[in-house]
Amino acid sequence: MFKSMFDKLKKGLQKTKKNLIPFRGKIDESLFEDIEIALLKADVGVKATEEILDFLRKESKKRKIKEGEELKELLKEKLIEILKKCEGKLELGEEKPAVILFLGVNGSGKTTTIGKLAAQFTKEGKSVVLAAADTFRAAAIDQLEVWAERSGARIVKHSQGADPAAVVYDAVNSAKSRGDDIVLVDTAGRLHTKEHLMKELQKIKRTIQKLMPNQPVETILVLDGTIGQNSINQAKTFKEATDVTGIVITKLDGSAKGGALIPICQELCIPIKFIGVGEDIEDLQPFEAKAFVEALLE
Repeated sequence: MFKSMFDKLKKGLQKTKKNLIPFRGKIDESLFEDIEIALLKADVGVKATEEILDFLRKESKKRKIKEGEELKELLKEKLIEILKKCEGKLELGEEKPAVILFLGVNGSGKTTTIGKLAAQFTKEGKSVVLAAADTFRAAAIDQLEVWAERSGARIVKHSQGADPAAVVYDAVNSAKSRGDDIVLVDTAGRLHTKEHLMKELQKIKRTIQKLMPNQPVETILVLDGTIGQNSINQAKTFKEATDVTGIVITKLDGSAKGGALIPICQELCIPIKFIGVGEDIEDLQPFEAKAFVEALLE
């Protein structure tokens, strides 16, 4: 099982891997320059690239490393050290149902992430309710319905334009009365009015907390991996609107910018709960720093 997940991870990171240089031959200045270019191409960002290069130069001297292959091991070590700080598991709490709120702009892969997680949970024998609280777009409700059918989850929906908090109330309330395990909440991904977004999310959270006063609400932000570091500004806007407890980074298989996980991790200091490395349900994987770095550099 782990091997097949690792193979999928490796395959999903192919586009980013193409940017990374071969660590052959002796260590010289041109190798450091190649590493710098490769890291910047992979969207690691200037600040993190400088920090990594500084570490490689100092440590290779200190440890008397002469060969490129040994330098690769040093790079692995540094990347794991950075990304380890951002590992995080879903916090589902003690009570039923666990409620997970999903945020993200339209097109980030938010609804697909909810669907894939629903399928993974139902496969584990958990009963799942999907709350279609993105009432702004009829297409979002339709898409969630398709995923409910595909995953074996139950869906709670209102008509387009309904109050999102009312949808969430009905979903959580019915899950409580039926003894369901998990409620996954889809929300509207509009960023153009931060104030409106803030009010909407606060109202949804208040609704959940009234029904589940002792239960933590996981608030997961879904970011599109193909836009690399640009997703940091998006994330900052959502962070200002509400308390974000975790991140999912999607579409890494379609991106050469997998290195952006490093500045995302360093700048946002929010746990990365999952990464998406392909179309299949199993391609949404829990984020593990060591597995990610090894798949990237193997």
